[in-house]
Amino acid sequence: MDVLTQHAHANGGKAAVIVDESGGGRPSATTFAELEVLANQLGHALLASGARRGDRIAWCGPNSLEVIATLHASRKVGLTSVPVSYRFNASEMQYVIDNSDATVVVVDAEQAPLLASVRDQLPSVRGVLVFGGEAPAGCAAWDTLVPAQPDTAPVVDDGAGGAAGATMIYTSGTTGKPKGAMRTGSDAGAIGALLTELGLLAPDPVHVTTGPLYHSGPLSFALFAHALAGTIVVLRKFDPTSWLRLVKEHRVTDTFSAPTQLKRIVALPPGELARADLSSMRTLIANAAPVPYALKRELITKLGEGFLYEVYGSTELGVVTVLHPEDQLRKPGSCGKTYGPIEVRIVRDDGTEAELEEPGELFIRTTLEMDGYHRTDEQLSEHGSDWKSVGDVAYLDGEGFLYICDRKKDMIICGGVNIYPAEIEAVIHEHPAILDVAVLGVPDEEWGERVHAIVQPRIGAELDLEELRAFVEARVGSYKRPRDYEVRDELPRTESGKLLKRVLRDEYWRDRETAV
Repeated sequence: MDVLTQHAHANGGKAAVIVDESGGGRPSATTFAELEVLANQLGHALLASGARRGDRIAWCGPNSLEVIATLHASRKVGLTSVPVSYRFNASEMQYVIDNSDATVVVVDAEQAPLLASVRDQLPSVRGVLVFGGEAPAGCAAWDTLVPAQPDTAPVVDDGAGGAAGATMIYTSGTTGKPKGAMRTGSDAGAIGALLTELGLLAPDPVHVTTGPLYHSGPLSFALFAHALAGTIVVLRKFDPTSWLRLVKEHRVTDTFSAPTQLKRIVALPPGELARADLSSMRTLIANAAPVPYALKRELITKLGEGFLYEVYGSTELGVVTVLHPEDQLRKPGSCGKTYGPIEVRIVRDDGTEAELEEPGELFIRTTLEMDGYHRTDEQLSEHGSDWKSVGDVAYLDGEGFLYICDRKKDMIICGGVNIYPAEIEAVIHEHPAILDVAVLGVPDEEWGERVHAIVQPRIGAELDLEELRAFVEARVGSYKRPRDYEVRDELPRTESGKLLKRVLRDEYWRDRETAV
């Protein structure tokens, strides 16, 4: 029996989705029984729009009841769900939908005009379903099509292929064109071990969407909440003040967040933070980008202790390590230890295994690996047949804790010496006037590359670059110190919080033969 159907039968009157009005959300409260009916009707509507079991369905829009219903309906009729960022421009949207071979698109009315502008460049798309507003010409309106469908479970041909709950999530494109990571199933034992490790199996979970659901982390942990018969509190677009209010109002127990959102929460005025109540929070998972040690200290000081977890993982390989609350300040720079069946290995450039504390390329053996990339022969790096890498450099300590040095592609080679920007960024984050930072290698005629730091000050902070330079020099070895500092109002990040260093590097390397 479908998992939503089970909850509708056992907990039909329990709140499944609560949508807040902040950020333009369409406020609603939907029980599991009501969500079951909606997902069934939507499943029929998707089939009526031209979808067939085994097809891919693309969806695009800020967090909403309709997005969550689409995820459930897609599973019920055996479609592969393809999230599309609502931050995309028309060209980016067209690329992902076309590359995924989606046959039906479900889109928020905010993004529908963009989709309509490239509709003639999507030959595989048979139907477009628009929710939350007016549907452009050639598109179907959710409010017209969905309520007219039967509320019984849709019947599909089991022999037509397709896996229940399959997803194709496109990588963030930090290094180039996004790639679709196809996943048709997961190891239930590994998922159970992860949920246990994170304390998510406690009764009556209430999850709040801190990040956009098109990103793999927020999406996975929201769906875990529903798998456990929990309530999802939907924040259409993140706002720190609204987030604190919702945690207090709905007694939220867990969430998943990128460091970017956490920085905005702790940067709120003291008066707002004083009114906050996170006593119900059991698990706040931080991921999507490295979490600076200074931010962890600030979070624990201002919001409380005992619930902050950090995980390391990727869209391609799932969650690899977990750092527990009691280790957040004890193990600065670590992203935790493996769990369940997951294993890691650190490998030198010559293919031999590195010693403890020695950096090398991180290879992972996991049962949560994706099936592969869609429509490309590109594969992850391998060490033997079972060990895969997404290109991170790391080391292990004597207790088995993993430390990510940096992305291999982000490593700076200055005069033949390897320098890891993440280490320097962590130091700069310690400065009280700094909100965000990117350290990268820029061209240098003598050394090949030199260390360059781009910083974003906190709002209202007065930043003295010479004082910042002295602060860093007292904490970083001479060969790793930035030679130049640059101030910007904002650094380019994806909506999920990943720093787009490619965009910054291109400014300096675009016309160089040595571009990286």
